[in-house]
Amino acid sequence: MKQVLIGAAVLVGVGTVLAQASGLTRTLVARNDVSFAANREAVVVRVDVAANAAAGRHTHPGDEVAYVMEGQLQLTVEGQAPRLVKAGESFTVPAGVPHDAHNDGAGTAKLVGVYLVEKGKPLVAPAPN
Repeated sequence: MKQVLIGAAVLVGVGTVLAQASGLTRTLVARNDVSFAANREAVVVRVDVAANAAAGRHTHPGDEVAYVMEGQLQLTVEGQAPRLVKAGESFTVPAGVPHDAHNDGAGTAKLVGVYLVEKGKPLVAPAPN
């Protein structure tokens, strides 16, 4: 239990730091073990991307499945054509694939992200250009 609380605190702290630098905030909603793979967990996060802000090119140590609740984002995933994802749409990014999302809209884009990741690894890692 102590490790889960420490992990949650680190995740929320990372989101706060990113929010100050880039206009992106990640808020931990839940973190749970999954039954289909050892040493994996599902991390549910609320992601807010301010107007004219970008997530920055990054990766995750597992698959990301996201649903856009409000607004829209220009999504760039390495190896794919850039695309616009709008409220009511979802997207998936495979583990370790560099990607970025930019909010060109006037308001905050709001997403729910589910990350199926390796336990003990940082949720987000910067990716080189």
